[in-house]
Amino acid sequence: MFFVQHLINGLSLGSLYALIAIGYTMVYGILRLINFAHGDLFMLGAYLGLYLLTWTGMPWWLVFIIAALMTGVFGILLEKAAYAPLRHEPRIMVLISAIGASFFLENLAILIFGGKPQAFTVPAFLDKNIKLDSLNFNVVQIVIPVVTIVLLIILAFLINKTKMGMAMRALATDYDAASLMGIDVNKVISFTFFIGTVLAGFGGVLYASRYPQLMPLMGMMPGNKCFIAAVIGGIGNLTGAVIGGLILGMSEILIVGLFPTLNDYRDGFAFILLILILTFKPTGIFGSTVKEKV
Repeated sequence: MFFVQHLINGLSLGSLYALIAIGYTMVYGILRLINFAHGDLFMLGAYLGLYLLTWTGMPWWLVFIIAALMTGVFGILLEKAAYAPLRHEPRIMVLISAIGASFFLENLAILIFGGKPQAFTVPAFLDKNIKLDSLNFNVVQIVIPVVTIVLLIILAFLINKTKMGMAMRALATDYDAASLMGIDVNKVISFTFFIGTVLAGFGGVLYASRYPQLMPLMGMMPGNKCFIAAVIGGIGNLTGAVIGGLILGMSEILIVGLFPTLNDYRDGFAFILLILILTFKPTGIFGSTVKEKV
């Protein structure tokens, strides 16, 4: 039962990491860009969920959907403001812009929401406690993997069965050839940012329901971990992002469960895992070596 308890906890956390890591890997797969502001958009989704729950009488599931969609709109605005003007510039400039966008969103959140932590209003249904023999967990720990699976199925259909998904795959394969074939590159990139950020928004409200304390800088560590999850799986590969998130979440929970004295160092495990992956398999589990264009 000890293992099953930690398996449930690890699956819940790993599903969250996978959900957010997909946004990193989608953007990188098309633009070869690491969106370092992705964790801050995750934070924004959590705050939007809090205020929608507080100010409206809508059902929690509808609030979560609206908060995620609103976060997706902010993702498009971020792409238009910080990345689109630099699309044909050296990649180091885009990287600097991504870091600057992250700092801007964090400080803007401090200005708007305040620097003090705020308690997230966890819906009563998600906060229900379930006890089965010696197992003890909340409903939200079951809802998180279920929502993640549903969203992944929708994403897989979108990418593999729609014209927009075909255009996204074309850009990921050969950006220049796709643009020459008449694909609306700007539209596809904006849509990619929207989808990736919507997933981050869902991750934000689900994370806040599991760990109900919001801060403007709350996206930094989960954002870093989800980037590491994407690297572990092979950044640019959607399946790899999911597997990497699950590996990271499961290993983090199991190590702390087996060695409780290491709880204060749990955030360091992700970076140790990153070092090991970069040392022994730099392309990640599902990644492949790609020659950089000069």
